Amino acid sequence: MTEARVTVAGETVGSIEGPGLCVLVGVTHEDTPEKAAQLARKLWTLRILEGPPDSGGVEASCSDLAAPLLVISQFTLYGDARKGRRPTWNAAAPGPVAEPLVDEVVARLRALGAKVETGRFGADMRVALVNDGPFTVLVEV
Repeated sequence: MTEARVTVAGETVGSIEGPGLCVLVGVTHEDTPEKAAQLARKLWTLRILEGPPDSGGVEASCSDLAAPLLVISQFTLYGDARKGRRPTWNAAAPGPVAEPLVDEVVARLRALGAKVETGRFGADMRVALVNDGPFTVLVEV
């Protein structure tokens, strides 16, 4: 990813530039603070970014490059459209359960030393992303 930003009602509430990760976080009923911490560690150390020019193309992590992360809550990741013509979101945790877990991911990333920007939980967000590649990975813990 080369840049990403989130706007709410025309106001930019989070943005990052350069190598980094735009992370869409979905929370389900079985998620816990321990899983949030595990996800944060995984995101911080996942070696999927291009390393520095002198690395010979070796892949690097956000922790290796001090690369920023933009974390956005995204309950629709748990949408199920297998039946009918309208998806359901029954697998997504409700806001009072999900919001503290998304906040926990952000807090754990920051505790690890990450620069983290965020969206705004529950808001009608506009997400703009320049995806390098494009390259997208599903990370589950």
